[in-house]
Amino acid sequence: MLRTHTCGELNTGNVEQTVTICGWVDTIRDFGQGKFIDVRDRYGRTQITISPESPEEVKQAVEQFHRECVVQVVGRVKSRPAGQENKKISTGEIEIQAEQAVLLNACQNPPFLPSQVDLPNEDLRLKYRYLDLRRKEMQDTLALRSSVTKGIRDYFEHHGFVDIETPILGRSTPEGARDYLVPSRVHKGEFYALPQSPQIYKQIMMIAGYDRYVQIARCFRDEDLRADRQPEFTQLDMEMSFVDSEDVMGMVDGLIKQLAKDILGIDVELPLPRMTYDEAMTRFGHDAPDLRFGMEIVDCTDVAAKTEFRVFRGVADAGNYVRGINASGAASLFSRKRIDELTTYIQEDFGAKGLAWFKVNEEGELASPIAKNFAAQHLEEIKNKMDAQPGDLLLLIADSWDVSCKALNGLRKRMGAELKLYDEQQMHFSWVVQFPMFDHDAEAERWVAMHHPFTAPLDEDLDRLGTDPGETRAKAYDLVINGYEAGGGTIRIHDSSIQQQVFGLLGMDEEQARERFGFLLDALKYGAPPHGGIALGIDRIVMLFAGLDNIRDCITFPKTQRAADMMTEAPSPVDQEQLEELAIAISKSDS
Repeated sequence: MLRTHTCGELNTGNVEQTVTICGWVDTIRDFGQGKFIDVRDRYGRTQITISPESPEEVKQAVEQFHRECVVQVVGRVKSRPAGQENKKISTGEIEIQAEQAVLLNACQNPPFLPSQVDLPNEDLRLKYRYLDLRRKEMQDTLALRSSVTKGIRDYFEHHGFVDIETPILGRSTPEGARDYLVPSRVHKGEFYALPQSPQIYKQIMMIAGYDRYVQIARCFRDEDLRADRQPEFTQLDMEMSFVDSEDVMGMVDGLIKQLAKDILGIDVELPLPRMTYDEAMTRFGHDAPDLRFGMEIVDCTDVAAKTEFRVFRGVADAGNYVRGINASGAASLFSRKRIDELTTYIQEDFGAKGLAWFKVNEEGELASPIAKNFAAQHLEEIKNKMDAQPGDLLLLIADSWDVSCKALNGLRKRMGAELKLYDEQQMHFSWVVQFPMFDHDAEAERWVAMHHPFTAPLDEDLDRLGTDPGETRAKAYDLVINGYEAGGGTIRIHDSSIQQQVFGLLGMDEEQARERFGFLLDALKYGAPPHGGIALGIDRIVMLFAGLDNIRDCITFPKTQRAADMMTEAPSPVDQEQLEELAIAISKSDS
């Protein structure tokens, strides 16, 4: 062994022991006739002392030491002099008086230091990811991630689940995000697809009688990225037989309670709160609402329909909506300029036509440039509907249902953060249930699955599949953490005739359905049990548990928003010989 101890475990109990530590030089402080050198590893930091009494060979060796060099130090543990202790670190009461020092590997001048406070831009951090990963924040996050995955495995093993691996190379079944395709050398002109999810495989496992399946699975989606998305990601995949929605959610409830207790040290009351999709959209404008604060949406369309204010009246008469939020106590905090910034925000980000606003003055009256267009009784009705008090700021949007939902959700999240309406360390877990089965793609003039094509309809809505698909609700449920969708699941269709009917609504005739999913349709005919499950985004859960706002900060080697690996420079061109072996030609327009 090159070391006897790590840089984080020595304390006063080791005083007068001779020890050997290895690590990276974190700081060097010269005090004239000697030096203090902090040596760091992922366990902590230890101070090395070079004094006038140190051996000459040690003094000469440390002259070669520079920050981020890898070194080995042998020495005797001593208590630090009184008043020189560092209570902020576990080794802060001791130091090592160096008796031997060895430079194990030099480090050229790094583009940034892991210990620097002001971090460089993200592209530089990702290019030199091995330096970035030395940062304590990154090491703590990846340790937390390890604890999360271990906790998941332990929990499901305790509950009788079988951990099963499913293929990475599978069949392309385009539905939703684009597949990543892998050309076959053996079957020229044909392709595998990397899995967007093990969805079909885990359903097959239920048909095969395995009853309780779990997997921490790698998944791949070729889609536009943002802060909480990656082209390759990790999810917890779980499936159970002979269950309903409450059984699946109850199993995840227990997991969340255990992880929250073990990782965050907080107690979560069960069952987690449930809210229907319709309620979430009505109250918060989003199917994954942040419930750490209130500021619920209020519908004022009925009042708008009675006013003489043409903007409101015209929207209401056209069958659209006037809805708003009450930013309690924010009237004095938002100047006209700041309100104009909010207007620009909802117009540019959500396509809203504009933002109407009122400030509630000390007399309890609604003040605004548009107030003169309203009768006093209508202003009073808006005030009462929005429970407005002196000092409040009322923000209203007159637009379609979809635009009002998106814009008000955006406003609500922005105002919640700016007004500090919640503790950033606070965690809130909930479920949104009973999603619509389908969205309607107006451009393609067809229905698309809200979750995926294998989702079962609510029993009471089964007849609507043939008469009113848009009003059919699904046995679907999403886990929501702090306003993020942390996972989604459904009870699956286990009847092949219903599955074929759903495929038909999605624009797949019988021949297309058999071409894409024939093996599943066949399997459903051989004794498929009622079953359902869920996929939870491990990357996103770790991001939220770690208090981060960028998913790339909890993935070891992430891609940028352009799906590029800055460190390895992937994707990259390949040799022409490789392309020819795969029978692939690249057109000039693509090169």
